[in-house]
Amino acid sequence: MQRHRPLPLIVLLLAAVGTPTLADPPTTRPAPAHPPASQRASADWPLWGGSPTRNAIVPHGALPNTWDLDAGTNIRWKAELGTYSYAGPIVADNRVYVGTNNARALRPQITGDKGILLCFDARTGTLLWQATHDKLAAGPTQDWPEQGIASSPYVDGERLYYVSNRAELVCADVAGFRDHENDGPFTREKYTDQQDADFVWILDMIGQLNVYPRNLAACSPVGYQDLIFVCTANGVDDENHTPPHPDAPSFIAVNKHTGKVVWKRNDPGRNILNGQWSSPAVGEIAGTAQVIFGGGDGWCYSFAAKTGEPLWKFNLNPPGTVWKTGGYGSKTSIVATPVIVGTRVYLAAGDDPEASLGPGHLYAIDATQRGDITTSGKLWHVGDDDFGRTLASVAIADGRLYAVDLDGFLSCLDVATGKRHWHYDMEAGVWASPVVIGDRVLLGNTDGELIIVAHDQKLTEHARIDMHHAIYTMPALVDHTLYIVTQRWLYAINENPPSAAEKK
Repeated sequence: MQRHRPLPLIVLLLAAVGTPTLADPPTTRPAPAHPPASQRASADWPLWGGSPTRNAIVPHGALPNTWDLDAGTNIRWKAELGTYSYAGPIVADNRVYVGTNNARALRPQITGDKGILLCFDARTGTLLWQATHDKLAAGPTQDWPEQGIASSPYVDGERLYYVSNRAELVCADVAGFRDHENDGPFTREKYTDQQDADFVWILDMIGQLNVYPRNLAACSPVGYQDLIFVCTANGVDDENHTPPHPDAPSFIAVNKHTGKVVWKRNDPGRNILNGQWSSPAVGEIAGTAQVIFGGGDGWCYSFAAKTGEPLWKFNLNPPGTVWKTGGYGSKTSIVATPVIVGTRVYLAAGDDPEASLGPGHLYAIDATQRGDITTSGKLWHVGDDDFGRTLASVAIADGRLYAVDLDGFLSCLDVATGKRHWHYDMEAGVWASPVVIGDRVLLGNTDGELIIVAHDQKLTEHARIDMHHAIYTMPALVDHTLYIVTQRWLYAINENPPSAAEKK
């Protein structure tokens, strides 16, 4: 039976701003043992979920055995962030990217409430550069205070792509202005010091596409060939609770070199329930490149990646469900990111964390079918009293699927049938998504605990590690280093002594 509890922290996009703190933890805690030495370390983690299919797994990862935040044991380095950090860590080519706010003014000359994307040296934790975005004049209706950048970037070679708090799709140079070049065509940067970001092009989705972002644009982009895919955040207003611009696109494909829109879709149209904060997944399914979006009307949409041709759609809300303003009805929209594995798509419903007191729905969908496949494409469903509403995506490995709801119940399910192997109470709300690293599953909660359990059909808890502050994102493991973003800090954890190059 699903058990509900109120969440203790702010509500992403909709809550009042605050700065909660947590009690200091005890010192040393065990973490899982290493997999066999024959397993190699993971490659880069260049986008949210690690790959375009968004299935967050590191099959042969080797976690540190122990770490101690207070004593500094096996903490390679830590870096200060803002006071809310929802994006990252993204790790590529010895750089770590994190989205946060400007509350701690890491660049002292840049003050005030702004959206911030930070780039760190992965070996030393040195701040390399900062992307700075002013707040929208519309205020909380389109750019909620103190929430910063909630979009995790997609890194592709020498470029990275993310969505700013201003509902801009941004292409930036991974080197920033440290290479002393101003890459264009965009050359009007407000900040141009060596520690500032170098924007290559910017697509203003409000000015150019008439999008009306609801509270905050938060999509994490994904790429396929020469295209970048983004959910635009088009949503409803506070006055009428209807979309002011229903004809504005909800999903777009953009040329990654020029920033020009290649195709666009507005399928939810007037049926948008609240906002649109899901992120897309892309993959080859039965020979067709599909890009999958969770729509703001509670439908999952698939389009041909190259052309935008509609392929299929699936309604995550059962018949007879009713939407109520604030998400308190039986109908809900989608914030979670779809996950593609083989010919299946896995996606769960959920909206505002404050509206967690409602039935949830997790589906396995046959993505080889076409048209409205709500009935024909449903392979299995878990929900109602068995699974609550969620912001999180699933992680799948070795025939097991890990899914968590807002109330903090982590489930291990059989990926073929949806049958539950076990149920684990995180004892706090959860906004983050699980990640499978080697033979372990890692997941953070809003009380600041990192939970580590066995990747197994039998439930075994290996550690509950107090990380001092809330965790809203999934960790990343690259080159034997575990990167963890908490509400206020970025940690690099590695039990091996630093190399001579890292000491410099």
